[in-house]
Amino acid sequence: MDIRVVLYFLGRIAKALGLVLLIPAVIALIEQDGGLVPLFMAAVINFCLGWILEKKGNFASETLTGREGVAITGLAWILITFLGMLPYVFGGYLNVLDGTLECISGLSGTGATVLTDIEALPGSILIWRSLTHWFGGLGIVVIFVAVFPQLGRGMGHMIDAESTGPTSDRMMPRIREMAKALFLVYVVFTAAATAAYYFCGMSFLVALDHAFSTIATGGFSPYNDSVAHFDSPLIEGWITFFMIISSANFGLYVAAWRKGPKVILKDAEFRLYVCLVFVTTALMAWNLVSDLAYAPVEAFRQSLFQAASISSSTGFVSADFDTWPAFSRALLLFLMFCGGCAGSTAGGLKMTRLQLLVKSIYTLVRQKLAPRSVLVVHSNGSDYSEDVLYGVMRFFVMYVFLDTLWSVLFIWDGVPTLDAIGLSVSTMGSCGPAFGMVGPTCTYADLPVLSKIVVCISMLLGRLEMYPILALLMPAFWRRSGW
Repeated sequence: MDIRVVLYFLGRIAKALGLVLLIPAVIALIEQDGGLVPLFMAAVINFCLGWILEKKGNFASETLTGREGVAITGLAWILITFLGMLPYVFGGYLNVLDGTLECISGLSGTGATVLTDIEALPGSILIWRSLTHWFGGLGIVVIFVAVFPQLGRGMGHMIDAESTGPTSDRMMPRIREMAKALFLVYVVFTAAATAAYYFCGMSFLVALDHAFSTIATGGFSPYNDSVAHFDSPLIEGWITFFMIISSANFGLYVAAWRKGPKVILKDAEFRLYVCLVFVTTALMAWNLVSDLAYAPVEAFRQSLFQAASISSSTGFVSADFDTWPAFSRALLLFLMFCGGCAGSTAGGLKMTRLQLLVKSIYTLVRQKLAPRSVLVVHSNGSDYSEDVLYGVMRFFVMYVFLDTLWSVLFIWDGVPTLDAIGLSVSTMGSCGPAFGMVGPTCTYADLPVLSKIVVCISMLLGRLEMYPILALLMPAFWRRSGW
């Protein structure tokens, strides 16, 4: 691995972030809301650091190795986290640790916040806050590859390191063409969501802010009480629709564009996800009616919105579900753990992995009963090799292990036990709101310092599905790296 190649790409990505920071800076200039100086200062620092890194680096071979792809992706997310938090710090809105948590929460699509009065911030800073959702949702690397000129072969290693799910389902042979198609779908969905929210009565900037958060399944809102601020079934209905479609594999929409919409309806993973949302909605609605005497229509409305919000890992809040019965809260915790579909902007374990885990266990049991039989795990029109299945099992074990580790660290740091479990599952699954001291009406501001650091690590590992970041911690990964 040549470290100069890594530095070159990190420089290009830092300069790209500087360009992105100019978008809210222009809004600040037009609106005169006080956010111009911190945003412009952050953009200048990004340009300067990007120029230095690019000069220190070199990309002469025009081919990336697998190690270089993993290193670029992992280090790019870490670099963008610390550069993206600069507007919060320069504006005096947050300290360095809280700014880092807010930025990584945005990039990872978690939606957790340490801001106690969101509405006090300038609108341009709030747009930047939601922009971190939007760029992190589809993926920094995917957008970088789609927007910027071809930089050489091997870009697939970077996209593979950033993609979610057990396999990278490519609908097109060329990496750049695939990235452009995904980005186009992403932009179209964002524009459609913005238009829908605007015609529902939101101002353009508020509609854009919520569209960024919805399509990226992030959950940042410019209002302290999130979507509950509107108290509008129409707005909640449109947000629910966009949260659900954003939880599907975006590659499906590229395939649907080429082969027709039947591709989406035939996808077993998406059908399972939608079924899970509506089954849990029905169970929670029944629970609210029987235990809290909700009106049936209101129970369905609140249950559907929260089921879609939590399962998609968006984390928008329309009601204080922390006051709901234990059964409903247990279902929400289950949805946090499961997440959406592979290849989507949603977090969690992913539906594909759950399907393969269940089918693998079933196959192993059958094989014990008939040792001479040759059994194949078949899902969604494909046969899966043993390597893929063992990879899914390893991921599941590692995911549960880290969930447990974070819970133990939170409890050790003074977080109540049940709150710690919810916090761990929520941050690893990029969900945001959990229960108790980090419930839907609370923020992460009161967490102890160690817990905030662990939360940052959990969100980053959860979004990149652990391995790209863990690989950076191995000395063997850096041997013969050209330092």
